[in-house]
Amino acid sequence: MTGKFLRLIIQMARHQLWLVISLLLVAVAIWVFIEIADEVLEGETKAVDEAIILWFREPGTTKNPVGPHWMTEFARDITALGGTGVLVLVTTAVAGYLWLDRRPGAMWLVLLATLSGTAIAYLLKSTFSRPRPDLVPRLAETFTSSFPSGHSMLAAVVYLTLGSLLAQLVRRKRLKVYALSSAVLLTGMIGLTRVYLGVHYPTDVLAGWAAGAAWAVLCLLVARLLQNRSVIED
Repeated sequence: MTGKFLRLIIQMARHQLWLVISLLLVAVAIWVFIEIADEVLEGETKAVDEAIILWFREPGTTKNPVGPHWMTEFARDITALGGTGVLVLVTTAVAGYLWLDRRPGAMWLVLLATLSGTAIAYLLKSTFSRPRPDLVPRLAETFTSSFPSGHSMLAAVVYLTLGSLLAQLVRRKRLKVYALSSAVLLTGMIGLTRVYLGVHYPTDVLAGWAAGAAWAVLCLLVARLLQNRSVIED
């Protein structure tokens, strides 16, 4: 009896700690986004943004990016993983798996998290309407405004959410760490390629990461709360 009571207390303490840490992460990410947005609106980041973009170009020219010739194509391949088409395919595939596994609640959670994150990204872009960088030739096609980076934000929303879901399906800690680390690494690489290809300022990417991470953690927090109330499946 005493052992069951202690386990219950420990479980409740872990749940409360997880809740506090999640809310803290969301608050920090939102604060980072607001600070970056404020600096961008005031023009305080222009010098640093341009210096970093030029750092990715060969000295004396703004045309050729640093690195071997194949690096540009490799960067395009990586950046495509954060594009709308790829993310739609990934999200649809995961949603289909959850549906076949008879987890409709989890399926709708993944779909709503992705769709709402996409809507927020485009809303933020239309609100700030920051022009794309024109300091160097753009090595990838662009169709929207610059701030925040949609690729970076949506990559964070989708891959961090899916990485966290995958981490819940495995028991070994090394596999959990691997799943989360892979999601973080992929999100980071997608953001870096946006700067390398000259289609985003570094602050666009940082803001996208912050906004995407905040939304992903918030969605996972909602998922955990709904799971505890048996609204959606574990």
